[in-house]
Amino acid sequence: MAPGTELAELAREASGCVRCPLSAHRTQVVFGVGDPHADLMFVGEAPGRDEDLQGEPFVGRSGKLLDRLILEELGVDRSRCYIANVVKCRPPDNRDPKPDEIAACRPYLSAQIELISPTVVVTLGNFATKLLLGTDRGITSVRGLSYPMGERQLVPTYHPAAALRSGGVVVAEMRADLIRAKQLLGWSG
Repeated sequence: MAPGTELAELAREASGCVRCPLSAHRTQVVFGVGDPHADLMFVGEAPGRDEDLQGEPFVGRSGKLLDRLILEELGVDRSRCYIANVVKCRPPDNRDPKPDEIAACRPYLSAQIELISPTVVVTLGNFATKLLLGTDRGITSVRGLSYPMGERQLVPTYHPAAALRSGGVVVAEMRADLIRAKQLLGWSG
């Protein structure tokens, strides 16, 4: 079965998920979006308000910044990547996801990574980075390097929301991390 078909089946399964309390408050599951054959995958934390309403990750202000950085540093648009989150439902009041919520969604994220089989996974922020690196170290202490993740490479960077709050230095470091991902992918230009 093709990855796109299997992803669609997994998305259908996730759309009815009630594994954790987040399901009670969502407008819809925000499963993921993009090329099911992507060499590059981005993993964020959780959907926000805009994402919950539209059913697509990173469509608000953070998403617009991410789209701009992808285009400027990688020379592609989001359609060439796959974008997902650690949890698929919006936490109330945009609070951090709880450990049981992360654990409930982990099988979906693991399956997405397996089916897409990207060369590089870029984690956006602490939650995705800690989960996929299996560390308790924060993003500021692990970004700036790449890490083996099975057959893939993981490049941790800041969540775009942190860049919106913190400004130029964080944006510059995100740019450097995306250039690192581009080099690992062997993309030129």
